[in-house]
Amino acid sequence: MKVAGFTFIRNAVKNDYPVVEAITSILPICDEFIVALGNSDDDTEALINNIGSPKIKIIHTRWDESIREGGAVFAAETDKAFAAISPDADWAFYIQGDECVHEKYLPVIKQEMESNLADKRVEGLLFKYLHFYGSYDYYAQSRRWYRREIRIVRNNRHIHSYRDAQGFRWDNRKIKVKLIDAYIYHYGWVKPPKGLENKVRNFNQFYHDDSWMSENMSETFQFDFGNADRLLAFDGTHPAVMQKRLKVHNWRLEVDPEKLKKKMSLRRRILQKVEDLTGWRISEYRNYIIVKD
Repeated sequence: MKVAGFTFIRNAVKNDYPVVEAITSILPICDEFIVALGNSDDDTEALINNIGSPKIKIIHTRWDESIREGGAVFAAETDKAFAAISPDADWAFYIQGDECVHEKYLPVIKQEMESNLADKRVEGLLFKYLHFYGSYDYYAQSRRWYRREIRIVRNNRHIHSYRDAQGFRWDNRKIKVKLIDAYIYHYGWVKPPKGLENKVRNFNQFYHDDSWMSENMSETFQFDFGNADRLLAFDGTHPAVMQKRLKVHNWRLEVDPEKLKKKMSLRRRILQKVEDLTGWRISEYRNYIIVKD
């Protein structure tokens, strides 16, 4: 069984993306790793090269900045990385530049790839998610945040990144996947307040035109932590590759989780209660079809 990792990145230094941690978190179970490096104006290439692994191959790309609708440029860059994977790879493991896998899940993930390799019904593997928010001490959990997403797919050219690169499709249909007992730790929202303001401003330029940006992302824009809906204290451990970042974590999240919950509408509170009691997320968006054993 051959496994290829892949990701895309641009200006990781300027935007403080933990892309080195993302790559190295899954590198032990990958035989090769493709990085689609967009046209950066910082030291991102040196950052990747300093990992020092012969498994890593950088391909240079140029982002089409005319694509400013729905984050489609992210899918385009993901597809460039996917297309560069060796033809003899069986599985393709996708990780975004602000995601990590805890080392405790690597044996589980490898075993799932091995045991499902011959089962052609399974076209991908579905991961659970923890979305850390504002701080490494809390994660956001509500209907605003996706619970699961595809991160491993078969190395098949019918597969492509979907919409804003959150998931994948097989041509125009949903991918058939197996849900596995492993988490992706998402750190994209772990930044000090000013860092989050810069993230949102930078992020939205790939979703909206200049007039929208001017109206909604002015220089006086302030980040609203109320977008979390609900924050839960994290009592586990973070991946070993993230420990250096944790040590320099020098801000405190000045948000009261109880006050956040009170901002939720009655409808959202009721739906959340149903989910908490039963595990059923009513009308959940699913860009996949789960294969039953």
